[in-house]
Amino acid sequence: MVIAGEPIERLFLWGHSTCTLESTNKAEVLIFGGFGGSGKHARRDDSFLLDPLHGTLREINVAGRPSPRLGHTASLIGDCMYVIGGRADPTNKLSEVWILNTLKNEWRLLDRTGSAFPPRHRHAAAAVGSKIYVFGGLNNETISSSLHVLDTNTLQWEELIAHGERPCARHSHSMVAYGSKLFMFGGYYGEALGDLYSFDTLTCSWKVEKVGGRSPYARFSHSMFVYKYFIGIIGGCPVTQHCQELTLLDMRSLVWKHVTLSSMDKELFVRSTANVVRDDLIMVGGGAACYAFGTKFSEPMKINLFPLLSLDDHDSSRKLGENEVNKEEEGMMENGNVLLQAPHVGTGSPQHPEMQSLNVENQTGQIDASSWVVKLEKKNAKLGKDILKKFGWLDLERKVYAQEDGLFISFPVTEKFCAIFSEDRFEVLSDHHPSKPFRAEGSLLNDMSSSVALDILKEYGATKLPDELVQKRKACKSPLKIMTEAVASLIRQKGLSDKLLEQLPNRWERIGDIVVLPISSFGDPIWNSIGEELWPIIAKSLNTCRLARQGRVTANGTRDSTLEILVGDNGWVDHRENGILYSFDATKCMFSWGNLSEKIRMASSDCTDAVIVDLFAGIGYFVLPFLVRAKAKLVYACEWNPYAIEALKRNLEANSVSDRCIVLEGDNRITAPKGVADRVCLGLLPSSEGSWLTAVRALRSNGGILHVHGNVKDTEVELWANHVSKSISEIARSEDHRWEVTIDHVEKVKWYAPHIRHLVADVKCRQI
Repeated sequence: MVIAGEPIERLFLWGHSTCTLESTNKAEVLIFGGFGGSGKHARRDDSFLLDPLHGTLREINVAGRPSPRLGHTASLIGDCMYVIGGRADPTNKLSEVWILNTLKNEWRLLDRTGSAFPPRHRHAAAAVGSKIYVFGGLNNETISSSLHVLDTNTLQWEELIAHGERPCARHSHSMVAYGSKLFMFGGYYGEALGDLYSFDTLTCSWKVEKVGGRSPYARFSHSMFVYKYFIGIIGGCPVTQHCQELTLLDMRSLVWKHVTLSSMDKELFVRSTANVVRDDLIMVGGGAACYAFGTKFSEPMKINLFPLLSLDDHDSSRKLGENEVNKEEEGMMENGNVLLQAPHVGTGSPQHPEMQSLNVENQTGQIDASSWVVKLEKKNAKLGKDILKKFGWLDLERKVYAQEDGLFISFPVTEKFCAIFSEDRFEVLSDHHPSKPFRAEGSLLNDMSSSVALDILKEYGATKLPDELVQKRKACKSPLKIMTEAVASLIRQKGLSDKLLEQLPNRWERIGDIVVLPISSFGDPIWNSIGEELWPIIAKSLNTCRLARQGRVTANGTRDSTLEILVGDNGWVDHRENGILYSFDATKCMFSWGNLSEKIRMASSDCTDAVIVDLFAGIGYFVLPFLVRAKAKLVYACEWNPYAIEALKRNLEANSVSDRCIVLEGDNRITAPKGVADRVCLGLLPSSEGSWLTAVRALRSNGGILHVHGNVKDTEVELWANHVSKSISEIARSEDHRWEVTIDHVEKVKWYAPHIRHLVADVKCRQI
């Protein structure tokens, strides 16, 4: 597809989202976020409109847009696009919902209500009526099997308790709506999945669909679309099996059909998007990163779908021919087949944390040279095996296996072979073969040099690929299983009881690059006696260089962390969320993920020209959202923990907002300013009541807003809110203020403990 306007490189993306905007006179594809883009590849927060009819691309600049992300979803309801979840950086998965009004070009962050929606990326979403259904996804090591629905009329989340044949947890799957049903295919859960499920939104029940015809290959990171009475599947991983095939489910007969796309190059439609614009399928983005060969992206492609309507019930497969594609725009003709031109653009850049890896990797992230195979056509397999054996390139410890119904044979090869065999695995190998078969007999093979042998292998179409058997074995082993096996081996070696394995954790957290074990794990003192051997084993199992165990937050006024570093030399970490960088010493300062929703809520406030006093600033939990996202004019940050103050000052500098913050060290009852604030934040748990008088004194004489935090029994929420309102009113009167004090809103942030909620009351003080 020829693109005018913005450079086409801006669409070199994966993990982005798209929606189709159609009106009587125009149809465009709205693109948001993703990884890649022109220049240095990175997560993006750009929005574009692609007009596939005229081949124009233009950027739309909207103020207050979401932070950069990938792995999110976008669903169109009316004139609004709902962007859900995603990944802001390797440690920051998002639960937020952003809404773009496509008529007004205005973004806004949804104030979430209803059931909690956990952070996730690589999930799937589809809209039926005014509701958006979200299934699965990935959050660190946790793969979700939950089904949530967002009602766009009430803007409330609800987790559905579905019936029927429920699917397993998965990520990187796809889902579309067809009538009142959702159809979901594939994904990843230890291995690529090839199942098809439907969900009836009327009966709230799942069903495994029994469909005729040849089923699609199992895959993940693919795309789905709906065209007329077809549900289509295209692309995905592993790319070698189906990169040139369009799979269609005919909803009239419930039979799979397959269409071959005769492309000049094998497109990497991995984590791409597929949108139907009238009778065209618009593919945007997609690609992969290879440790050895750099980054590959696909250009946008347009495929005319109208000929599919001529498929009858007897057509199970066909090729798109001359009349299906505009030759001038899309490619050229050869032997009656369309060769769709969309060459890759590759870079030699090193692997980025966001890149989709197509190689088998070991736990340190390096290519495992023992996990490669050479793939040859069956008719050339004997020759290939003889050459590999002669030069010691055949790895005899792994199995030879057949692929693609026995048409190809894969031979495991040694590290030595991998070091000397060079071929671009993304290129389509030449179909040329020698006119006379080569006979590797007698002295000819004995006299052959290694360089000649390599040339012969290449000429006969040898391709070096990851070993699928090794890949599957590795994928099926979870970090928990790896850790359990390693620890079991150690304690048996030490003659200790296997009952100790019951104390291994089945969950853990990450703070920056530190894996944090729960306080309840490894409770027996005997673990400490083998700690020098144990903790490095745990760290290796969990693929981390730094390991820690959580301690209880101290009950002193500074609420110090008691995190214990088990592997590593210090506790300083960097954590990024909602576009804000937090640096802190995890052994000295506490950090709570459960407060993310409240930080996002504060960040979405309009604080332009506002002065804010944060009485319990910590490392900048709310100070930074007020400054970076809400654009506060000035924040007074009160804090008395010296370790938190050190981190706070670092974070103000790192986020370039130190010029709009005054740090006040010491007891806020002494240091806090008076009569200056439009808002006061009181983020102390279990109660901030000791500083309510200080907060009232900090407000301007005409009042303002107090954000009062507290831990409250779930049966006493209303009682607590009344207590806050009454107490603030009495304090205001004692300070000679004539204010009307009301509770505008009570935010339920999280469950702090069984039956104990973390609440925030927005208290409005207005001068009478």
